[in-house]
Amino acid sequence: MPGTAYTIDIHPRIPARLARLTDLAGNLWYSFDRPTRILFARLDPALWDAIGHCPKAMLKRIDEQRLITAAEDASFIQSLHRVLSAFDTYMSEPQDATSADADDGLIAYFCAEFGIHESLPIYSGGLGILAGDQCKAASDRRLPFVGVGLLYRQGYFVQTVDRSGQQHADYRDAEFDDLPIAPARTRDGTADLVVDIPLNGRIAQAKVWQAVVGRVTVYLLDTDLPSNSDHDRDIAHRLYGGDAVTRLEQEIVLGIGGVRALRMLGLKPAVWHINEGHAAFLIVERIAERVNSGQSLEASIEAVAASTVFTTHTPVPAGHDHFRDDALIPYLEPICKDARIPVESVLDLGHGPTSADFNMTALALRGSRHHNGVSRIHGRVSSRLLQGFWPDIPEHENPVGAVTNGVHLPTFLANEWIDTFDRFLGTGWQRRLADASTWDQIHAIPDHFFWSVRQYLKSQMLHAVRQRMELQYLRNQESQSHLDRVLRYADAANPNVLTIGFARRFATYKRATLLFSDPDKLRMIVGDRERPVVFVFAGKAHPADKPGQELIRTVTQMARMPEFEGRLLFVEGYDLRLARRLVTGVDVWLNNPVYPLEASGTSGMKAGINGVINLSVLDGWWGEGYLGDNGWAVQPAASSLEPEERDREEARTLYEIIQGNVVPLYYDRRSSGHSAEWIRMAKRSMATLLPRFSAARMLGEYVEGYYRPAARQGARLAADDGRAALALASWKTRVHAAWDGVQLRRIDWPRASAMFGDTVPVEVAVKLNGLDAADVIVELVLSRSVHQSHESARYPLAPAGTGPGADEQRFVLDLKPELCGRLDYRIRVYPHHSLLTHPFELGLMRWA
Repeated sequence: MPGTAYTIDIHPRIPARLARLTDLAGNLWYSFDRPTRILFARLDPALWDAIGHCPKAMLKRIDEQRLITAAEDASFIQSLHRVLSAFDTYMSEPQDATSADADDGLIAYFCAEFGIHESLPIYSGGLGILAGDQCKAASDRRLPFVGVGLLYRQGYFVQTVDRSGQQHADYRDAEFDDLPIAPARTRDGTADLVVDIPLNGRIAQAKVWQAVVGRVTVYLLDTDLPSNSDHDRDIAHRLYGGDAVTRLEQEIVLGIGGVRALRMLGLKPAVWHINEGHAAFLIVERIAERVNSGQSLEASIEAVAASTVFTTHTPVPAGHDHFRDDALIPYLEPICKDARIPVESVLDLGHGPTSADFNMTALALRGSRHHNGVSRIHGRVSSRLLQGFWPDIPEHENPVGAVTNGVHLPTFLANEWIDTFDRFLGTGWQRRLADASTWDQIHAIPDHFFWSVRQYLKSQMLHAVRQRMELQYLRNQESQSHLDRVLRYADAANPNVLTIGFARRFATYKRATLLFSDPDKLRMIVGDRERPVVFVFAGKAHPADKPGQELIRTVTQMARMPEFEGRLLFVEGYDLRLARRLVTGVDVWLNNPVYPLEASGTSGMKAGINGVINLSVLDGWWGEGYLGDNGWAVQPAASSLEPEERDREEARTLYEIIQGNVVPLYYDRRSSGHSAEWIRMAKRSMATLLPRFSAARMLGEYVEGYYRPAARQGARLAADDGRAALALASWKTRVHAAWDGVQLRRIDWPRASAMFGDTVPVEVAVKLNGLDAADVIVELVLSRSVHQSHESARYPLAPAGTGPGADEQRFVLDLKPELCGRLDYRIRVYPHHSLLTHPFELGLMRWA
């Protein structure tokens, strides 16, 4: 059409009876309250889908007459009042007077992405979903907690896949006015909050927005401001976009800008949680603050680190961000110059043990004293991977711990299960999440009722799959008859075909195509007319990840082969909405990563809590979740095998489990129309996973094991203008200077045997090289020879005066072993100070 097209937005007037819809639209509480989402969807179902399930955008675009009609609809008003009552109760419920959470102060949680809901598209995958669940769990617990992240114009891309299987990435600019966010205001309320951030000789500005998630606020920094240059406006334009310079500047804005935003808001966190290394520059800013207040650099580092928690999610060295020193120095110089800190001192914080580059993980480790991986396996892998930071310490004793991830039940537990639990588990079950006996009652749910819920959720999932694939086929100009043929086994009206789901990021280590290792065996599995099987695939590959995109192409091309048509489905556009359908609707959740590269994984948790049975390699969370009778496990092949041989071994195991266990169990249907043993395993999955893999449990472990100790240790070192931090820093300097000269030797004659109950004297001499006896612990580590040393008992030796040599100190122990059999024991010495956060944080140790 000729002429210039102009646009104008016409907003409806909201009737007075519906005025509080704006309160509901402005709080992401709706992301984990399905009745609220249903309420908005009732206004205009087609528009609700079209605007990505965003209540705020809906209230700006809906026809006014629909609002008037709703205001006059008694049923709608009644539903609105119920939702508002639940919302107001949730928001106003006071904190438990016996809780110590408030006493420990505010927690500031920094992350590069937050996956709260699809209406706020600033996430790409598991890291963001975890961050969103952490915020929701903190809100449920009424924990003093704020999030800090970046506000991207372009969140992760919208995925389409063409007929050849090629993935196309469509980045779309978000309209901030449509998102569930609002500008943060200055403390006096007179202006929007803007922070200045030094960047390579210039000042960039970031506007601060806030997203409210129940009782928690997430602050988001936006660089797309007219006051910035075009380059600086683009810094936070795209999630994980741009080159190395953009990545560096994003992380500076997040870390340094995030700290400054909280300061300008008047917030004083007691704990700073760095969720992955992207935000580690917050350490530099906080150190500079303390140095500017008159404290020494060394004392500032100790005070900052004591109150900082660092969670690593990456099980391989290549996953850690690193930058060349010469690229980083121009960004650090202004901050260091203002605080009179040598740039080299900051660079040293970020240098890895074996790398000359500045490593964000190294900075996060040296600037924190509380570290964890995200599953027990990942904690052990991280301890080994990061051992160089504590070179003398056995990897199982170094400071890296583990908190296994969890999922937010109100977000990911299907509403049908919530209704079922209300009926069969009794009121208040939500307050008994950690009580295993509560979940044992799942077995009392009648099988036919349980199966009907599962079938309903499966039908909903298959309906969503058809909707997505109809759009995909229409765009690719494929016929309706072809689509009907492809979906003949994925029938929402008859959901009786075994459906196995695989949906996640298409990274090579996740091995989406492991199932295709032996096409003949796969053909036998899916080609059984009496017992058909459908595999549903979904997921995105990063636009720069060509091997990952090739995996998508392989899946789609296999799905077009005549023998696999209708048996293998690839659904494009993987997002939170589709993920919720898949994890609640498929029968089996498949996961086959390369061990031990799955840090945790949470999609299997979401599936398991909804009665979906897991079939997974024993990696990440499933290494803890699998109990032998609540799913199926693929034992990782020997680490000595070549990758091709490993894949063949694990693929063979996978085929055997599917063909020999999964398919027969599912189709072992009696006159009831369902498999009693299948239902028994599905119930067992729910009963065992619900209490152990919730975000509430995860947050509780962070509070008890990390947040509370960090708050108290931070306060301890910062008190009296950092007097304790200075004392600790000075002591560490003295220990480091002396340690090369510390020696330990045995000076008694070791006994080869003793009777149980006898006392075995042990005597050693330690050359302290100027240190005092109080500066060290001398310790005997005892274990059975068949056990690993981390299962050992530890016995301290007591100082007993001067030793036989110059500058030597005697230490003695009357050892009385509590075990029989052949025992190993070793003797070691390491530095000790009452102000240390972790006994081995210096990484120094000597063995006799």
